[in-house]
Amino acid sequence: MRLTLLSILLAISCVTKIQAQPRYKPIACYAERGKDNSPHTRKLWDGYEISLGPARNATAGGDGDNCTAAIYSRAGKVVYRTTGFNVVFDEDATGEDFDDDGHPEVVFKTDTGGGNHCCWSYNVVSLWPRPHKLLDIPQAGAVDFRKDEHGKIVIWAMEPGPYGYTSMAQNPFAQKVYRLRNGKLLDITPDYCPAILQNDGQNYAEAKAQLTPERIQAFKNGTQSGSDENEEMRSAVLTAATQHVFCRQFDQAMEYLELWPDATKNKMKAECAAAIQQNYPAFAARLTGQPDPPNQKLQPK
Repeated sequence: MRLTLLSILLAISCVTKIQAQPRYKPIACYAERGKDNSPHTRKLWDGYEISLGPARNATAGGDGDNCTAAIYSRAGKVVYRTTGFNVVFDEDATGEDFDDDGHPEVVFKTDTGGGNHCCWSYNVVSLWPRPHKLLDIPQAGAVDFRKDEHGKIVIWAMEPGPYGYTSMAQNPFAQKVYRLRNGKLLDITPDYCPAILQNDGQNYAEAKAQLTPERIQAFKNGTQSGSDENEEMRSAVLTAATQHVFCRQFDQAMEYLELWPDATKNKMKAECAAAIQQNYPAFAARLTGQPDPPNQKLQPK
């Protein structure tokens, strides 16, 4: 009996390890691989096919044009192309219906930043009624494609908060949620804020955990144990405040910003107001002590 149980446990362990492995070898071209990059092809639907690999006419040594991917029609004509330092065919997202027209899309990821981790974008391409790019989705942080309760695609994207107060590694990021409408990203974050603030806002949860009463007091008084702790607190305050701004919960956002040291608080507020004026004019006005502008409906990004 003991031997049988041990055999079952070993079998389960093996299955778990196998399932944890990638389901397929990614169809991708990375500039750093150089000559080790292999060209790839993949048939789609309705006679379309993709081709991905090193760009034939890349400049010597590569100048952001090392890799390329194209979609070909049944007649062999290129109907879409993307070129960058790195290019990936997203097999998981391809086949999903992003614009709710009843037809699937093709999705690539392109790095146009020369490998600097700054400028990746998802390229969403529709083949119906004729091939055309729907839009590019910037990947400043993690991007996740999920389905709502009706089976429709919603786009969860981590987006940066105010720059200039921390190192790049500690830059504040908060969660936004979009839906594709009429070729643009419609910001629907407030609809998902209960989930973000309770369960799905990993950055928000981590920021709140940093903001203990003892650390807040030390941050306001300038008595932290070192520069690293000061940077962590700056990042935590701005992350939490940014998430509430994205949720249009401006009172809560102000409460977090009031934790900032008095000596530089007004300067921080003025700079934040300038950075968010276009997308959040009501909160920018509050930061600068101006009357709130008229309420605005959610607008496409």
